[in-house]
Amino acid sequence: MLQQKTSGMFRLFLMLEWKAFLRSSSFGANLAIKIILGIVATIYAFIFLMLGFAIYPILKEQGLDPLQMVNKYLFFYIIFDLMIRFFMQKLPTMNIKPLLILPVKRDTVVHFAIGKSVISFFNAIHLFWLLPFSIAMLVNGHPFLNVLTWHFAIVAILLADNFINLLINNKDAVFYPVVALVLTAALGWYYNWFDVTVYTGAVFAAFYDLPFTVLAAIVFLALLYWFTFRYFRQRLHLDTGLATKADIAKTENFNWLDQFGSMGTFLKNDLRLLKRNKRSRTTVFMSVMFIFYGLLFYTGSIEAYDSPAWQVFAGIFVSGGFLFTFGQFVPSWDSAYYQLMMSQNIKYKDYLASKWWLMVIATVISTIVASFYLVFGLKIYLLIIVGAIYNIGVNASLVLLGGAFVKTPIDLSSSKRAFGDKQAFNIKTLLLTVPKLLGPILLYALGNMHSEELGLGLVAGAGLVGFVFRNKVFSIVEGVYRSEKYQTIEAYKQKA
Repeated sequence: MLQQKTSGMFRLFLMLEWKAFLRSSSFGANLAIKIILGIVATIYAFIFLMLGFAIYPILKEQGLDPLQMVNKYLFFYIIFDLMIRFFMQKLPTMNIKPLLILPVKRDTVVHFAIGKSVISFFNAIHLFWLLPFSIAMLVNGHPFLNVLTWHFAIVAILLADNFINLLINNKDAVFYPVVALVLTAALGWYYNWFDVTVYTGAVFAAFYDLPFTVLAAIVFLALLYWFTFRYFRQRLHLDTGLATKADIAKTENFNWLDQFGSMGTFLKNDLRLLKRNKRSRTTVFMSVMFIFYGLLFYTGSIEAYDSPAWQVFAGIFVSGGFLFTFGQFVPSWDSAYYQLMMSQNIKYKDYLASKWWLMVIATVISTIVASFYLVFGLKIYLLIIVGAIYNIGVNASLVLLGGAFVKTPIDLSSSKRAFGDKQAFNIKTLLLTVPKLLGPILLYALGNMHSEELGLGLVAGAGLVGFVFRNKVFSIVEGVYRSEKYQTIEAYKQKA
């Protein structure tokens, strides 16, 4: 009877989720995004499937033990999976407040919310290489029981990544130890202080050599699920986890911005936003991290990235970290009071100009800080400068234009997370970033057919042209924001 009631409640929750999706004001955009993501997921699933069939014979031909090699580097695969989940996996959400005053068991609500995270592409994708690899082991004479226990143990550990991701996004006490442990292990392996794969490889090998050890992986997964359940269950109260935190109000005047008129008022709000909220401070941290992103491309450490096209790509990212992480969600940063703003006599042009100048200033600062790339040669720093010019002239306007269509409200008072609420850095944002990155690469490739200097000149020239005609572009962007005004207000009334 209890199971029937629970399953019935789950069906009710699923029906509510489906109705919320269909009735959302951004239904069309959400459907388009899901179709695109479905195509991308299919492509990656096919790649993983081919990889799963190819791993065993390729390693065998090179005289290596395929299982031993997979066990050795599986640790880094699990860590990489956790990193991808952290930045891209959408956390399960429910509109819980109305349920708390209804005769619905809170355990059922929490189980459903956590269970939603299990039904995810990030969990299913691993099976596309694990199953073919396990089949290949059976075909090559490995004992069935040993392969079966190894397979289920690895699946359990990869599924545990799902619950670790939930915890590190909601509990700083879990996030920082995990980061410290991973960094210590990675640095120790890279600098040959100690090889963590010796120990992790032995653990993974034990799942094959000693079949009963699969119970340890299953117990670990069960305990992690129980801990995750308890964590969210204890916070499912209006007077605890959902309560508004009281804090001391502080005032910053920024009077020096008054000289810019109404645009200065918007700049003041943005500076206060970046200073006060953990969510928005994340964008500053991310922009600093993007500055060092070029080390992957300009040091020659990765042979595949040692090409001019990839270096132009890196130059865009190095100087445009803040532009991409902050600008993609204009005006969502102001969603909490956007209706009030739209009821005032303000000019869209001043509002957009304040955001534009904030991104331009951040791009210039990032370019100056990135001057340490001069140690790799003047050409490398020139690529970064050219990327900055393109970001200022073209991408700064494009991200503002894209922001008019990304109607995702941002709750700056959301629960504490190590990197804040990840709506500011998700797959939607990434998809909108792609054309902004392909533009300069295509321009460079076109010019590079004649000479490298012409390629750089085309990229910088596009940025300069965009800067010269920025007022005309602003008029177009302003018109888009005006046409989307009421849809945006309606979207901000809904839960993200």
